[in-house]
Amino acid sequence: MTEILEPTEKNLLKAAKAIRQNGLVAFPTETVYGLGGCAFSEKAIVKIFEAKKRPRFDPLIVHIAEKDDYSLLCSIIPSKAEKLIEVFCPGPLTLVLPKKVSVPDIVTSGLDTVAVRMPSHPIALQLIKYSKCPIAAPSANRFGHVSPTQAEDVLSDLGDSIDFILDGGPTTVGVESTVIFVTEEETILLRPGGIPIEDIEKVVGRVNVKMKISKLLSPGLTKKHYSPKTPLYIYEGNFDKLIEIDVNGYALLTPDSNFAIESTIFSLSQDGDVKEIAANLFHQLRTLERMDYRAIIALPVKQNGLGHAVMDRLIRASTGIVKVENHKLIFIDR
Repeated sequence: MTEILEPTEKNLLKAAKAIRQNGLVAFPTETVYGLGGCAFSEKAIVKIFEAKKRPRFDPLIVHIAEKDDYSLLCSIIPSKAEKLIEVFCPGPLTLVLPKKVSVPDIVTSGLDTVAVRMPSHPIALQLIKYSKCPIAAPSANRFGHVSPTQAEDVLSDLGDSIDFILDGGPTTVGVESTVIFVTEEETILLRPGGIPIEDIEKVVGRVNVKMKISKLLSPGLTKKHYSPKTPLYIYEGNFDKLIEIDVNGYALLTPDSNFAIESTIFSLSQDGDVKEIAANLFHQLRTLERMDYRAIIALPVKQNGLGHAVMDRLIRASTGIVKVENHKLIFIDR
């Protein structure tokens, strides 16, 4: 099995050496754990796709350790992008920008743009610096499964298909980065994430959130994604109707703990704090899929701030919706 390493100086150097030798290392970021390989090595990138069983049409995010490193990967950095970099980097923000020819096409799935971010996690930053190259790193899990927020999740999904896992403990943000496509003319939200769209608009003005994109410009845009092995349905309707019927055999995933039936309720936060909800979401989904429930019924989260990102993950993870009609659960697959 893949070795889990404590993030000591010696082990960081050991992991960085593996990256330079076209190996794969899983490492913590503030969002989720990433599966990293040298962004300029086609051999390493092929290994990433194979380890994750990820389709080649889904581009990777490249991680850097210095703001100046955007120029290593991007041929153009629009003024709006420069403003976002200044305010939000390092942090959970990914910018999609025109790529340089030195970036292998396999990283970008043949697109002429590349997704780049500078994580804020100290282990991630140190690994990139020691590796002496940008690191391409999608989430360190099987494609389509729940993203990993701790080292054990990575081991469970990827087993012995990678070299090392750097254990930085649970991640803090818990959902992936916000992905923004930037040109001089417009700013488009591709994926809600760790930075609320409201905060981004304070810096660059209006962000388009419903633009139709003909190609997948970033990860996390497939309709079915982040899914637990147990079917997940999003509840539509009044919660009072739900607790009046027999929900035995179903796990109820709620945004807070203000509910009367405790035996089947799993709360993402005590008081509905959206940061806590986001941080706990993927871990709770992985916990529930190991339990003997017929399905997970998730109550919606208010869509403001990080709530946009949480609902995006729940919708993509879901099999469909569930309603209560005539005192019965009605499941509707999408």
